[in-house]
Amino acid sequence: QVQLVESGGGLVQPGGSLRLSCAASGFSFSTYAMSWYRQALVKERELVATITGGYNKNYADSVKGRFTISRDNAKNTVYLQMTSLKPEDTAVYYCTTKVLLRNYWGQGTQVTVSS
Repeated sequence: QVQLVESGGGLVQPGGSLRLSCAASGFSFSTYAMSWYRQALVKERELVATITGGYNKNYADSVKGRFTISRDNAKNTVYLQMTSLKPEDTAVYYCTTKVLLRNYWGQGTQVTVSS
């Protein structure tokens, strides 16, 4: 069965960096696009970044130039490198993919940007 497990969240000061990881299993990882979403308190979940199986990448305007999505197909892992973090980046970050028309989500990892 499809499983997605995020890690790497934490507390960081404004201007700092974090790298999130999402370990995937239960499907042919290299074939599928992977995305990161985030959800802040009292806000809707929003798409942060997507990487396709062909390594095409897309980003939300709010993170362009600061966040980088990447994947390691040998490790079945997708990453989100976050730099120049701002308080408004505070959210729970989720890894997600769609396999056979069904969306799968990880449990999320909390990122808090605060001094």
